[in-house]
Amino acid sequence: MERPNAWKSYDAASLAELEKLCGDYRAFISENKTERECVRASVALAEAAGYVNLDEAVASGRKLAAGDKVYAVSHNKTLMLVNLGSDPLEDGLSILGAHIDSPRLDLKQNPLYEAGDMAYLDTHYYGGVKAYHWVATPLALHGVVCKKDGSTVDIAVGEDADDPVFCVSDLLIHLASDQMKKPASEAVDHENLDVIIGGRPVVIEGDDAPKEPVKQAIVDLLAERYGIEEEDFLSAEIEVVPAGPAREMGLDRSMILGYGQDDRVCAYTSLAAQLAVADVKRTSVTLLVDKEEIGSVGASGMTSRFFENAVAEIIELAGQGGPLALRRCLANSRMLSSDVSAGFDQLYADRFEKKNAAVMGHGLCFNKYTGSRGKSGSNDADAEYMALVRDIMDEAGVAFQTCELGRIGAGGGGTIAFILAEYGMDVIDSGVAVLSMHALWEVTNKADVYEAYKGYKAFIERA
Repeated sequence: MERPNAWKSYDAASLAELEKLCGDYRAFISENKTERECVRASVALAEAAGYVNLDEAVASGRKLAAGDKVYAVSHNKTLMLVNLGSDPLEDGLSILGAHIDSPRLDLKQNPLYEAGDMAYLDTHYYGGVKAYHWVATPLALHGVVCKKDGSTVDIAVGEDADDPVFCVSDLLIHLASDQMKKPASEAVDHENLDVIIGGRPVVIEGDDAPKEPVKQAIVDLLAERYGIEEEDFLSAEIEVVPAGPAREMGLDRSMILGYGQDDRVCAYTSLAAQLAVADVKRTSVTLLVDKEEIGSVGASGMTSRFFENAVAEIIELAGQGGPLALRRCLANSRMLSSDVSAGFDQLYADRFEKKNAAVMGHGLCFNKYTGSRGKSGSNDADAEYMALVRDIMDEAGVAFQTCELGRIGAGGGGTIAFILAEYGMDVIDSGVAVLSMHALWEVTNKADVYEAYKGYKAFIERA
């Protein structure tokens, strides 16, 4: 059952809409490379579309009714958007869920040191990375420094044309005979992914000369430009990410090359779909969550009570509250757990089972199950729900395909689907096919981005 290439079905109007969406998406992932940045930008878009802060509604005791639109934020890293429908909340929600964290390097709490007359920032990798990807490539610093006086300093260096960039050094090929004999997983030690941040010493003569003059020069620059001192790293969250914007890829400009498309391609298309639908019968929710790449843990991860608590607050403000009403609402909900799929790659064809692989340009992907080996860790959606999803997509003219994450035994992966399924709701994994997943620069096809948006929009309009 080979699915057709989505590009073959587009007329001029569809192509114009596709290019507009993909242009906005490229700008979004170029400008927002951390969870905090994604949440901040998404809130701005939501407020422009008429969404109001749930905390303010709770504080004022404002009653909610059909047509009201609210958002809630957890720890500045997770966002929930809610468009209240005319149906009772007990009947359930139509939920789009995606994650906005991506593999990266995080600065350690005590990162700054000097060696060999150069200053470095020590890092700890986040999520599944191949260490050798991160050497000898331009890097940027994004994040926040929270000071003891309660103020927060935003950091973003390496993106503007006039900004400096940073890098992790690689061993020159002339001295790498031993390194080249190692397996890829050992060629670069994760503990050696330290970012070079400076190489010019401060010049102070006499007894006042610092023992580490290059490090001292960096400390002085931090104080001058950002008003922070070295100890402020103890309460900082600074992420090391690839420097530079997402780009159109291919002579035909049919693809997008960019950092963090796992899973911001699903997050952005879910957000765009949520904001595009003004009125709904069944309340629609979009969840953009943190920490998926490390197990959905922590206060801003999907395993926290943030989602459940926010739904409880909304039910109360809508005058439909009570513990049983909350349980019924969650159990009767339906969800697309949106995360990227592994696009079929001819160069590594033996890692896929082609008739059940996601093909680039063939539309929105549905993974009935993910996991590894014998579906371990998988949600495995039931056939009844899969039939409903097929009907929704076909009625809306959405190009879609079904797929698995590689050959059996080749590896595997998981999403947030199983966490929401614990409430008893129907959940299925969906998303966009990606090449080079978890590399610094990942590839998506514009047609798949467009079909994801169409599919998510159709889901919240009808599910």
